[in-house]
Formats: sequence, C-alpha cells, structure tokens
Amino acid sequence: MTPLRQRMLDDMQLRNFAESTQKQYIYAVERFAKHFWKSPTDLTEEHVRAYLLYVTRQNSMNSAKNVIAALRFLYTNTLDKDWKILHSPFPKTEKKLPLVLSLSEVARFFDALTNIKYRAILMTVYGAGLRSSEVVRLKVSDIDSERMQIRVRQGKGRKDRNIMLSPTLLTCLREYWRIARPGNDWLFPGEPSSKAISTRAVWLKVKKAAKEAGISKSMSIHTLRHSFATHLLESGADIRLVQVLLGHRSLQTTALYTHVSQTRINATQSPLELLVKARLPKAA
Repeated sequence: MTPLRQRMLDDMQLRNFAESTQKQYIYAVERFAKHFWKSPTDLTEEHVRAYLLYVTRQNSMNSAKNVIAALRFLYTNTLDKDWKILHSPFPKTEKKLPLVLSLSEVARFFDALTNIKYRAILMTVYGAGLRSSEVVRLKVSDIDSERMQIRVRQGKGRKDRNIMLSPTLLTCLREYWRIARPGNDWLFPGEPSSKAISTRAVWLKVKKAAKEAGISKSMSIHTLRHSFATHLLESGADIRLVQVLLGHRSLQTTALYTHVSQTRINATQSPLELLVKARLPKAA
C-alpha cells in the first residue's frame, strides 16, 4: 500500500466514512492514476479537469458524481489543494421514479422463491424496507421478538434505527431458523459462515426468481424496498413515519414515493372532470 493511499484511508476513517464509501473513493482514485499512469501527487489541476470531462462523457452522471467526490476529497483533504475545479458543482443527474411492484407481483415473486434462506432474506427486505447492505449484515441478536422490532445497526450515514417486525415475517424467520440453524452471529451467513452473505448472491437470486415469476420489470433487491415504501403510503401511513422506517435523512427523498403511489394517483381527480361538471346543464 502506498503512503498516499494509506493517508487517504486514514483521512476518511477520521471522518467516519462508511467502509463502502472508502472502497468507492479508493477505486476512483486508482482509475484516475491509471488513466495518466502517474501518481496523483504528480498531476495538476488541468489533469483533474481533463479527467472529469472524460468521465462525464463516458459514464452515467451518478458514476461521474462519485469520481468527482473522490477526487475532491483526495485533493482538498489529503493533499490540501485549493484548486478552482474542486469547487465546481456536481453535474445534474436525471431524476427517475423508483421501480415499484404491485402487490400481486410481490406475491408471485415470493411464490417463486423456493430456497428458505433467500426467501427469508428478501421477505425481510420487503417486510422491513431494508437496504441490501443492511439485510445481509443483520445479526441474530438484531431480531427482537419480544418488542417485535428489527434493530438496524449502523445503516447508511452510520445511524442505528428500529423497524417493526411483522408477525408474518417473524413466522418466516422462525421457519428459516428451524431449518437452516444459522448460528449465533450472522442471521444470514455466507461462505465461510464467519462472514455475512454477499449482496451479489442475493441479487442473483432476485433476478432468477423474478424471471420465474414472469415479472418483466428490471427488478433488483432495492425494488422490494421501493415497493415497501410505496405500499405503506398507499395504505395511509404517515410520510414522516415512512421516512424514519427507511432511514432517510431528508423528507424530500421519501416524498419521491408519493409520485409512484398508484392509489393516490387514481384517487386524484383531473381538472378536466371539474370542467365537465361545471358545464353540465342545471336542472329546471
């Protein structure tokens, strides 16, 4: 490990960055250095500008934002540079509505999951609205059947939160426990059992089950989390409660789900209907 890499890692750890963020930033800096075949310490502001133009043209805006954030951190915090390019605003990204399954699609999806372990994992995602990184890191002790809660430790933003444990999900987890006997540490162990199961392994099962269920939508693990939030709002749950359950920092992020709530859309009357009613002849 180079001294620069170690120093950048130390700086990120001092700021309590999530491990996944640290890996993303290090990978982005490695790609940047390989692009010019030079150490970042030997590159100038013009090199940074040229590379940012390159990545914004070659990648999605979200990918470009990750690269910009990584280089901004490296040069501003670790190398103490005050270059103008580092203060440029992030590029605007396309805002797309989240993909959501209908209740019947969710039912078909779970019917297609015959493996008890993956069924338990994905029912936990949908039943509690967890992120993929959160569900794979659950421990046996995080399931509190007395208080009917799931404890999410150090979720996104390094925050803990409690989520309701539904009776149906508890029954599923108990059946999984009876058959799989995962142990006393990870609720969903991987291989070896000392490690948690990988998100990729779960993602592959999602793709396979979605295909077998006849779901044509481009489904991912996160689709179940989107569906959890939307179905809660459609059932009348308060949006601030949904924000807490999802672990969103901003209510604006949670409000995105109100745009895909089919119940609310269908219940909203078009002004065209009001116009028609206004023009109806009055009874004599």
